Amino acid sequence: MSFTAPRNSLGALDADAAAVLVSAAADVTLVVDEDGVIRDIAFSSDELARDLDGQAPWLGRAWRDTVAEDSQPKVAELLRDVRSGNATRWRHVNQVSVSGAHVPVLVSAIRIGGDRTVVFGRDLRAISSLQQRLVEAQASLERDYSRLRQAETRYRLLFQTATEPVLVVDAASGRIVEANPAAVGLFGQGPRRPVGTALLDLFEPASREALEMLLASVRATGRGDDVTARTAADQRDVVVSAALFRQDGTTLFLVRLIQTLAEGTAVILPKQKSKLLKLIDSVPDAFVVTDHDGRVITANAAFLEMTQLAAEEQARGETLDRWLGRSGVDLDVLLATLRGGGPIRLFSTSLRGAFGATTDVEISAVSMMNGGKPSFGFAIRDVGRRRATQPQPGVAATRSVEQLTELIGRVPLKDLVREATDVIERLCIEAALELTNDNRASAAEMLGLSRQSLYVKLRRYGLIGPDDGGEGD
Repeated sequence: MSFTAPRNSLGALDADAAAVLVSAAADVTLVVDEDGVIRDIAFSSDELARDLDGQAPWLGRAWRDTVAEDSQPKVAELLRDVRSGNATRWRHVNQVSVSGAHVPVLVSAIRIGGDRTVVFGRDLRAISSLQQRLVEAQASLERDYSRLRQAETRYRLLFQTATEPVLVVDAASGRIVEANPAAVGLFGQGPRRPVGTALLDLFEPASREALEMLLASVRATGRGDDVTARTAADQRDVVVSAALFRQDGTTLFLVRLIQTLAEGTAVILPKQKSKLLKLIDSVPDAFVVTDHDGRVITANAAFLEMTQLAAEEQARGETLDRWLGRSGVDLDVLLATLRGGGPIRLFSTSLRGAFGATTDVEISAVSMMNGGKPSFGFAIRDVGRRRATQPQPGVAATRSVEQLTELIGRVPLKDLVREATDVIERLCIEAALELTNDNRASAAEMLGLSRQSLYVKLRRYGLIGPDDGGEGD
């Protein structure tokens, strides 16, 4: 729609005023002749002029030669519509910049005078950049969504195929949001299916207090000790563990149930597990499993042999401290370390048999969960043969510092002090002989001993033979 009275509203505009008005109406303005050759050009900013190389290269060139190849048909059609007097619509063309990059411009044209056409162009780089960022963001969202769908599929498959009953419980209401098929099979025989039911309603009243304490501990600290509870429907004991997670701003519990076996129920293990248990029972190293207090649950044949027991029943229920060398000390150290979560490697001690036999051993141990309660596994290796070549208590040869350390708790303190004194005395004599190039007279003088005393000590420590009288010194 045109102005209703341009002469009255705009007044008599001269060429300069019209140029200012036309150049302000667009980011780039071209004046082309009948043949489409650029006769004049104006830019709204110096930056745009630099990007498109300003007036010098474009003046006198055909407009179609300044655009990209895919935009040349659009330029030709636009100029043809202007010459024929048809109304022109806005078109998107790509102007070629100095660097060779394409600058998107939205153009329209109007014919003025007899043979002049004014082309108005709007710089679309800002809009194009936003569109490109939008496309990239959308592509990124699509990739993230695809990864989330794949992850959800994997975890959904794990949730549905898990053999253990698993429940997802709303932490606020305590009601079950989701249950896997194993949980439906455990609780779904009652009047109500698990989903939508309060978790505590599925268990006997006597078990609910322990469950409430478990959930409260998990909610407050993120972890809690497993508890044993009895189901209300079929009076079945299960071990309940829980973990806390958040989803869509909602706090949820992931509750896992482990069904315990009734007394006398046979356990059918996979073939590989059965072979592993047979191997543990027949290995030459002793292996024993205890409860949290160190009482024996099971032991292999090597342990029974070391402790001189006839049957496993004699060991079951007894504390491991009964056979360890330092009563009241070794087991406390081992249990304290295991309860703290750390494994034990090569702990040196001795193992006492039922009939007084003593065996030097090294113990490695680890903590594990058994029916929701911690248990400890001890691997005990006989190292007596390894130490058989080392000097024993009572012989004349002295010991190293490491050997003396291993005797702590097995040898009285006065014997350890005597052993340590012998070690130091022998080291001093050997050092004196080395400094004097094995001159015993000089060595005796250096040590403040008589030659006879030095010979006695040399024979005592086995540094000379019993018939060596010291000739040649």
